[in-house]
Amino acid sequence: MPTSRLWLNGSWRIKLPEFDAIVVLHPWEVAVRVLGALCGRRLQLSLIGLLVSPLLFNGVACAAPATPDASRRVELIRMVRNDCGSCHGIRLTGGLGLSLTPDALREKPDSALVATILYGRPGTPMPPWQGFMSEPEAEWIVENLKLGFPNVESH
Repeated sequence: MPTSRLWLNGSWRIKLPEFDAIVVLHPWEVAVRVLGALCGRRLQLSLIGLLVSPLLFNGVACAAPATPDASRRVELIRMVRNDCGSCHGIRLTGGLGLSLTPDALREKPDSALVATILYGRPGTPMPPWQGFMSEPEAEWIVENLKLGFPNVESH
């Protein structure tokens, strides 16, 4: 049975125990899904089109760059090595927190790891880092953790 919780930022976090995953839904996603269920698929697609079209034709970039620039990568590496390393071990092999080595993370879905980094784990010492990094930066961290996280000297 999934459990859900409404967070202060307005997003819903739904834990799916059968997949050992957390799904994060933002208010607009919930509204589109509810309207789709009530009014049918065609109206749901129309509503999505209405929501997305101003972004497509406005010429405004909405997403952060997928790869952080060189100076930000150095900051993120230091953050992971120092801040994350204080719980996950200085070599990220485990401590108070779990191991963050490629072997330990291999089977974990990237989206679940990104959600854990950004929103933390309620009821555990894992804090949310959403205020310190963007989602693309958290994705970059996950990608590099799965490859074997670099040291500052290598960048």
